[in-house]
Amino acid sequence: MTQTQFSVAERTASDYYDSVDADRFYEEVWGGEDIHIGLYDSDAEAIAPASQRTVNALIELIGTLQPGATVVDLGSGYGGAARRLAKEFGARVEAINISAVENARHCQLNERAGLQGQIQVHDASFEDVPLPSGCADVVWSQDAILHSGDRQKVLQEAARLLKPGGVMVLTDPMAADGVEAASLTAILDRIHLPDLGSPDRYQQWAGQAGLVREVWQDQTAMLVRHYSRVREELTRREQELQAKISPEYLQRMAAGLGHWIEGGQQGRLSWGLMRFRKPAAEV
Repeated sequence: MTQTQFSVAERTASDYYDSVDADRFYEEVWGGEDIHIGLYDSDAEAIAPASQRTVNALIELIGTLQPGATVVDLGSGYGGAARRLAKEFGARVEAINISAVENARHCQLNERAGLQGQIQVHDASFEDVPLPSGCADVVWSQDAILHSGDRQKVLQEAARLLKPGGVMVLTDPMAADGVEAASLTAILDRIHLPDLGSPDRYQQWAGQAGLVREVWQDQTAMLVRHYSRVREELTRREQELQAKISPEYLQRMAAGLGHWIEGGQQGRLSWGLMRFRKPAAEV
């Protein structure tokens, strides 16, 4: 496991995800595999299968993934997607993540699945990835880049890592296009950042990095549904969860979820699936 120094924004995120309360909450509510926004078939669907559906949808966006292909997962969390890509497609995954707690469990789960030889976990920043240029067939990221203090730099790193013709697939909670940061204060205060990305900003940043956006699937309704489902689970299981997680954390989480739900309902937020491609080298 490699390690790099983190920015203030990244350290804030790592301190949060390394906390006992956060780790236990994500284990209890999501199952400790994926902690990403799901694609739901119904309002009452469980969180885990909806989260897996998002992974499926991003896999479909990649297209053909050859055995032995290299995938760089930016913000890999507990590694649910990395294990899917390694087990089902024979991919080699370079997992970049700033939470030591998540990375430790990620490694344990990889060993339990017999995939430690295919997945390398790096305790590292996705603003400064400790991998050589042109090493990746695919760059993958789910709901992680919002934590960066320099998202444009993350897109530049993705472009650097990709081979010519390679693709980046991602999801990220964003501001809706044209929405000012001042209207998102409650959310931004929670994640300790001055702003969010937006679909247009990602397209612009990617273009400046030399990537072309090929797909933008707006699924903002799923952001609202997902955070609503998480809040419902918190409310339904609150007494049980308080035996493992501090009441103060649960209270803050419920309030934070409410801000995301409200922002989505009011059209101030956006979420969906994107695919970018690094143009193939000219012959």
